[in-house]
Amino acid sequence: MIITGKKTGQPYTVSKLTREIKSLLEETYPFVWVTGEISNYAVPASGHSYFSLKDQQAVISAVMFKNQKRTLKFKPENGMKINGLARLTLYEPRGAYQLIFEYLEPEGAGSMQVAFEQLKKKLSNKGFFDDKYKKAIPFLPSKISVITSGTGAAVKDIINVAQRRFLNCHIEIISVKVQGDGSENEISDAINLVNQHQSMDHKISDIIILARGGGSLEDLAAFNSETVANAIFASSIPIITGVGHETDYTIADFVADLRAPTPSAAAELALPDKNNLVQTVLKLQESLTISVKKKIIVHHQTVSYLISRLKSPRTIIYDFRFKLEDYKSRLINMMTQYVQYKKEKLSWLSNSLHSRQPLKKIFDHQRQVKRLSNEFTHNFQKKIQQMKTDHLELTSKLQALNPKAVLDRGYSISRFVSDKKLITNSSDVKKNDQIEVILSKGQLITRVEKIKNG
Repeated sequence: MIITGKKTGQPYTVSKLTREIKSLLEETYPFVWVTGEISNYAVPASGHSYFSLKDQQAVISAVMFKNQKRTLKFKPENGMKINGLARLTLYEPRGAYQLIFEYLEPEGAGSMQVAFEQLKKKLSNKGFFDDKYKKAIPFLPSKISVITSGTGAAVKDIINVAQRRFLNCHIEIISVKVQGDGSENEISDAINLVNQHQSMDHKISDIIILARGGGSLEDLAAFNSETVANAIFASSIPIITGVGHETDYTIADFVADLRAPTPSAAAELALPDKNNLVQTVLKLQESLTISVKKKIIVHHQTVSYLISRLKSPRTIIYDFRFKLEDYKSRLINMMTQYVQYKKEKLSWLSNSLHSRQPLKKIFDHQRQVKRLSNEFTHNFQKKIQQMKTDHLELTSKLQALNPKAVLDRGYSISRFVSDKKLITNSSDVKKNDQIEVILSKGQLITRVEKIKNG
């Protein structure tokens, strides 16, 4: 096309020529699909995106306004190859033509897949997937909150598994939209709601199950949103995800404390099998019973051995009495021999003195002998009395050690009829326990009706 001036031959002004070129471009290329690589990508305060689109041989300036960007499911980046629908125009102040994009999509992979990878990388860098933030799943939950569609197959599968594995657990169903507009906000609001303490009588959930059935990447978009990821990460209650099929992985799965391949599997991971628990308890009970019986036998043998070695108090008293009589007899013999020796010596001295006729000395010695004899007799009697006193004291102490003597004074011994275990504390006894009461003469079998702890 040849542009000629007016018939008068007047030249074009720059602005007029630029306007006509702009009109020509916009009329010729109202919308055009363009492919290329993004470079020099920038987003100023206005929110519009400015970048260059290039291939190996050329570069075109491009812009995408903020309103059009809202429809994008991914974030454009430098080096990304894209396809886009654009209008070709000319920016008059600089005389440069540019593309105004209405739509962009990544080349090759879909925009949702690119958005998935971008968000996954972002959250990973923030530590959302780190094991140190994963909360432990309670072994035996009393209440589970299930966030899912109230009419889908997922909720039925979860209820069936719960009824089969552990019927005692309370299952709370929170129905939300799991796809479509507003679904991500409903899911995040439900997670936040469960985490709130609504009232004193509101039973706090032990686990949250976030579930839905399978679907396309578009169907699972809510579970790949940053809003839901933030709610899961902020939850103080452990969350198990069961989204889609076994091959489906969502952002929610990576952030959750535990990922299950399906909704049914999520319920199985959250709830133990009651029948298996019962069998385990029975086995442990049997093992404990065997162990306790073995210990009872060992302790019984030990007690029997100790009893066989322990002498009765009566035997001990008899032994002491025999020893005391022996000591007494030996002491009397010693004293008798000593007195006899002294008498013989005295007689010899008397004879010796008499032969020399020392009358005065004899009288003196007689007085001394008499005095010594009196002292000896007194000391001997005192010693005998002390030994008798010691004997009585030992006999009394040994008698006090005799359980039979304690029973004779009105006391009794109480023990359980079942295992013969002695009772020393009323807190060890329960109402209706059978008690054997051992008296000085006979036993009583009683049943506890009332307990007073002292």
